[in-house]
Amino acid sequence: MSEKEVRQPIRGDKGATDPGPRNVLLDEQNPDVLIPPATDSGSIPNLKFSFAMAHNRLEDGGWAREVTVRELPVATSMAGVDMRLDSGVVRELHWHKEAEWAYILQGNVRLTVVDQDRNVCIEDLKPGDIWLVPAGVPHSIQGLEGGTEFLLVFDDGNFSENQTLLITEFMAHLPPEVLAKNFGVSAEKFAGIPKSEKYIFTLPVPPPLDVVRKQLPDSPPKFSYVYHASEQPSTSYSGGAIKVIDSENFPVTNLSALVMEIEPGGMREIHWHPGADEWQYYMEGSARMTVFDATSKARTFNYTAGDVGFVPRTLGHYIENTGDSMLRIINVFNTPVYKDISLANWMALTPKELVRGHLNLDDDVIEGLRRDRDAVVLSRPSR
Repeated sequence: MSEKEVRQPIRGDKGATDPGPRNVLLDEQNPDVLIPPATDSGSIPNLKFSFAMAHNRLEDGGWAREVTVRELPVATSMAGVDMRLDSGVVRELHWHKEAEWAYILQGNVRLTVVDQDRNVCIEDLKPGDIWLVPAGVPHSIQGLEGGTEFLLVFDDGNFSENQTLLITEFMAHLPPEVLAKNFGVSAEKFAGIPKSEKYIFTLPVPPPLDVVRKQLPDSPPKFSYVYHASEQPSTSYSGGAIKVIDSENFPVTNLSALVMEIEPGGMREIHWHPGADEWQYYMEGSARMTVFDATSKARTFNYTAGDVGFVPRTLGHYIENTGDSMLRIINVFNTPVYKDISLANWMALTPKELVRGHLNLDDDVIEGLRRDRDAVVLSRPSR
């Protein structure tokens, strides 16, 4: 890239050239950080971290990388893991101190859960499907033919995938005579158990689901721990489509989600969430988002595939597709029921004299908001 083509931190009569050294590729991915809009103001913490910058843990047939408060300090309420398991590869039997919400990104995967009531939930999932395993409930994950990649979100920003409670480590740290007494066999039977974790390891691809289910007690849980969200239709709007997944259609969950597709030029309207933080994962496309806080604080960020975004509860924001292809995002909220407040709806439902007195808007603008208040969730800019 020639010097003439390099974007410079100049806006009008503000700023100056950056002769370097500089990371030009990173600057080009974050144009609204390099050259903030004039409307940005004050100090908003960093609300972006890319999985591409996260340490990747490579294991036997798979890998895992995480974004926690270590990488994104503002995200104290939620953390995320991107995990890949090849054909037959197992994420070993384990449990967490936190609830685990999952979204299948690619491939097919089998989840096995045994809950506190001795009920068994064993399901195969495909891209777009979801599971929720509550804190303390043991489970395992296995890639099916062709393997899988999935996103995990936990309801505590201090979570670390490297601090999971694992069956191998648990049994390795129990005296053999205690294991013998617990299971009613001789201590010698446990001489071959692993001395350390397996975490991710290779096994053959499991038999078909119906074959495995016949080998287990027929005791499904009261509420399923999986939701085949891939089969749920999206709600279409001008500019894209939205799918809401919360306790209304997935009763066991304590986290809610918004799966969005935004067309080129489209925008998720200006809004905020009154009772939940928002943890974002950008699957495809490119976007920008401005986040507003009290005392005139505002900051604009740019996002692309593989990035994580975060918006603290009650802070106003929008998400705009800035690319020429579909923008696909998963937004996860630390509340079981999804809720938002729309700026346009608020203004449309407030007496127009009040709105006009605050903002000096013409009546035709206010009347337009009232007429179209249900059509701005996702919208295109005016032509």
